Amino acid sequence: MRVLGLDYGTKTVGVAVSDGLGVTAQEVETIVRKRKDKLRRTYARIEELVDEYQVDSIVLGYPLNMNNSEGFRAEDTKTFKEALERRTGIPVILWDERLTTVEAEQILKKCKVRREDRKAVIDQVAAAIILQNYLDTGRSKE
Repeated sequence: MRVLGLDYGTKTVGVAVSDGLGVTAQEVETIVRKRKDKLRRTYARIEELVDEYQVDSIVLGYPLNMNNSEGFRAEDTKTFKEALERRTGIPVILWDERLTTVEAEQILKKCKVRREDRKAVIDQVAAAIILQNYLDTGRSKE
């Protein structure tokens, strides 16, 4: 049983996948699009990854505000979630992603990744953090 982790942004989607046992998350790639509203290729690529890794669920980072309220990005994420469920036919779980990009940035700095190189991988690392947080709760085993 594998789980796909996604960090959905306005122009990129960071992707991570769990190992077959659902214990660890690994970065896969960053899907880039030219415009916020151009999602057809993004959906198609996610469908390819679902098939390639034989994924049976997706964890999607859910951008809540620090006070636990939902902003416009949360609504956009819910729309993305619904479309993913329709297209893939598998469940998509919303997972709190607060401060994951900050944590990803700190990890990349500690690993001495050059500033100009961080942009290419930060969304993947954030996706892996979101997915790992989910896996650590043991919910993927339910």
